[in-house]
Amino acid sequence: QSAGSLPLGVGISLGVLPWVRGVPRGAGRCSPAGAPGALPPGGYRAWRERAARDPAGFWADVARGWLRWDSPFHTAWQPGDTAGSARWFLGGRLNVSVNCLDQHVEKSPNRVALIWERDEPGTAVHVTYRELQDLTCRLANTLKKYGIQKGDRVAIYMSVSPLSVAAMLACARIGAVHTVVFAGFSAESLAGRIMDSGCKAVITYNQGVRGGRTIELKATVDEAVKNCPSIKHVFVAQRTDNKVHMGDRDIPLEEEMTKADSTCIPESMDSEDVLFMLYTSGSTGKPKGIVHTQAGYLLYAALTHKYVFDYQQGDVFGCVADIGWITGHSYVVYGPLCNGATSVLFESTPVYPDPGRYWEVVQRLKINQFYGAPTAIRLLLNYGEEWVKKYDRSSLRVLGSETGGICIAPRPSEEEAEIVPAMAMRPFFGIVPVLMDENGEVIEGNDVSGALCIAQPWPGMARTIHGDHQRFIDAYFKAYPGYYFTGDGAYRSHEGYYQITGRMDDVINISGHRLGTAEIEDAMADHPEVPETAVVGYPHKIKGEGAFAFIVLKEQTARVDHIKEELKTIVASKIAKYAVPDHILVVKRLPKTRSGKIMRRLLRKVITEQSSNMGDVTTLDDPSVVKEILDAYQKYKEKNSS
Repeated sequence: QSAGSLPLGVGISLGVLPWVRGVPRGAGRCSPAGAPGALPPGGYRAWRERAARDPAGFWADVARGWLRWDSPFHTAWQPGDTAGSARWFLGGRLNVSVNCLDQHVEKSPNRVALIWERDEPGTAVHVTYRELQDLTCRLANTLKKYGIQKGDRVAIYMSVSPLSVAAMLACARIGAVHTVVFAGFSAESLAGRIMDSGCKAVITYNQGVRGGRTIELKATVDEAVKNCPSIKHVFVAQRTDNKVHMGDRDIPLEEEMTKADSTCIPESMDSEDVLFMLYTSGSTGKPKGIVHTQAGYLLYAALTHKYVFDYQQGDVFGCVADIGWITGHSYVVYGPLCNGATSVLFESTPVYPDPGRYWEVVQRLKINQFYGAPTAIRLLLNYGEEWVKKYDRSSLRVLGSETGGICIAPRPSEEEAEIVPAMAMRPFFGIVPVLMDENGEVIEGNDVSGALCIAQPWPGMARTIHGDHQRFIDAYFKAYPGYYFTGDGAYRSHEGYYQITGRMDDVINISGHRLGTAEIEDAMADHPEVPETAVVGYPHKIKGEGAFAFIVLKEQTARVDHIKEELKTIVASKIAKYAVPDHILVVKRLPKTRSGKIMRRLLRKVITEQSSNMGDVTTLDDPSVVKEILDAYQKYKEKNSS
């Protein structure tokens, strides 16, 4: 098979797909190290070309120059004999926390590692690399004191803070696997993630603070761990002065850290040992524990941070994502700290205390790169430009919109190269995008659209889904055998640039939160009077996408509005408040194929008012259901617009 040509006229034939081909003996073997933090000689175009043509050699050179190794790797890349089984930097050993802390402490101990922009404006806290190392080592030794060892899983349920970053790095230092759970998830969602991953401990705060409100984190953990027998200890830090209940397995974290040694010998980890698991929603309803490993993930996060954002030493890098998401992992913590950067931790919201918060922070902290969610930008558009123009933004050099492991971006590019609005544009080093048609064939040429796939492994890609590698294969490699399917559709322009056109599966993105529609449906299915539900995404001017639920009731009832409110409460408690559908429409039945599969694309057509182009409905068990749903939707729309 051919993976087609690269954009920008490089035109490289890849031959046999590298997911499954063998590597010649000695390929990617170590040679003398290059300059730290630098790529081999050449320019961006040359690096892209080499990374596509000779991934083993390219990444070997980069890894030797970028990361600090305990033991050198002997083989940079082993594709494996099946899709999704590629391995990187075999034989190499390192510690991620050493790369993020110790190497910088040795050179510049007083360089600021983190600027904690706390919820209240004007109360920022600066943390140096030496201080962060001290915090990390004390926390690591505390975990070890209570029996946490290499390979154990630890849940982190904390708001954004230096201590939450130290918790991640402390796990990395002793070889434990962290799974950070966004501190807005419900107790049931937290419990599900703890049970699936088999966590031995939870690290949390007594409370969180966000947007002027306090969030009961410890109370949520208490509710969650009632059903989690694997949890032996809950480490509780203090974000506020308020007292919370402390039970038999609860440990006051700061109190224990003051007793702990400030030196912790780092565990030497194999390149392919697990660094962390992070749960993401899937179309089957059950969240997926995505597994990332040590060296490949760290290298890719650091390299994209450096080149996509044009990070220069001395810059203040401001990614305002929560650490509970992969964006926060990659571009608040691991990428910036590996590069010795000063990284901003943003605890608040974009509209607290007013809609000028982001730009006031930019002015006060003199932020050079700002990386924010499109949801927040859309929200701020409603407040007008005066909140932006009120502040000095002259320090800003790069603006970015959020993703977690950058594969396609306008930068890096040559100095004179253009940036096209609303386009991802250029593949990063080692990313070989292809567009596929409905028959699974590669679409050649430009000015074409198709399913966006990647034809070649890269070091930062996930390795598996915890406990279910077949699900990993099914999710990312089954749709287009031999290719990694991103789940997105894309357009390749006349110039060879890429533009993302939207999701192609049953995952929606609500305010930056990826959520499987089946996850919402599963929650709503708990209601005794609602036997069937179908949830689809629709364009939302603030959130990007919203959830629209169609429900079937067991029998006609006057309690419809009450049932809808009960459903919203169920979703909020089982998942999170952001997952609650914006609209719930009662229908007599759902559109199903003869085999019983719900045709959600027809429901999307209805709510996006494209009913004149329903496409092929011949597989419907009863095509008259479409008119039924259209009529119900029109009545619902008229009622809610009056």
